[in-house]
Order: sequence, then C-alpha cells, then structure tokens
Amino acid sequence: MTPISLPATVSSWALVTLGVAHIAFGIVKYRVPLRQALFSGFVGQFAAPRVRRSAFWFVMFGIPLLLAGHVAVHAVGHGDLALLELVANYVAASSLIGVVAFPKSPFALSLIVAVMLVLASHGF
Repeated sequence: MTPISLPATVSSWALVTLGVAHIAFGIVKYRVPLRQALFSGFVGQFAAPRVRRSAFWFVMFGIPLLLAGHVAVHAVGHGDLALLELVANYVAASSLIGVVAFPKSPFALSLIVAVMLVLASHGF
C-alpha cells in the first residue's frame, strides 16, 4: 500500500463534496419544476418544459460526480495511486471542457479539485 498524502485525502473528499453540493443545489434551484414533475406522476414528465429537462440533468449530473468522489476516496484509502490518477484524469478532462464551454460557471471549482487530484495521484 502506497502512503497517501493529506492533499490526496482532502481533494478526494472535495470531489465528494462537489457531488453532494451539485445535487443539493439542483434540488433547491429547481425545486418548483422538480415538484411539478413529481406531482404530475414523475414518469415522462421531464421532456417538457425545458426547465424540467434542465432540472433533471442538473441533479443527475451530481450522481456520477459523487461516484467519482467515492472512487477517489476508495483509491486514497487503499493507497491505489493508479486508480486515483484515472479518476483525476477524467475529472480534469471533463472540468477543462466545462470551463472552456462555460467560462463563467462553477466548473472552475472542479478544475481546481482535478488539479489537486492529479498532483496527489503523482505523490504530491
């Protein structure tokens, strides 16, 4: 087992936190369209209007983000730098694409976490 640094632990839990925050923020921000879809039967209620579709995908994106965070936490807990590097590279790539596509968005936060993960996966 490879000894893991404090930055590795912090950055992996930061990714979990981003996932939780994404879901929570989405539920709060889109509470009205989510509630409308729920009380309309939920099934098939997200195709229209557009705000319901946005609400669905915003909240759903938090789930793989949370999964990536948990995989990073697992990698850190087991000293698996190769797995941590894999997660770090995927998060870095998607964050970079997000920052380029939406410069004035919170993607910069995930890019910071991604850089921390990449560095941690290389023993820094």
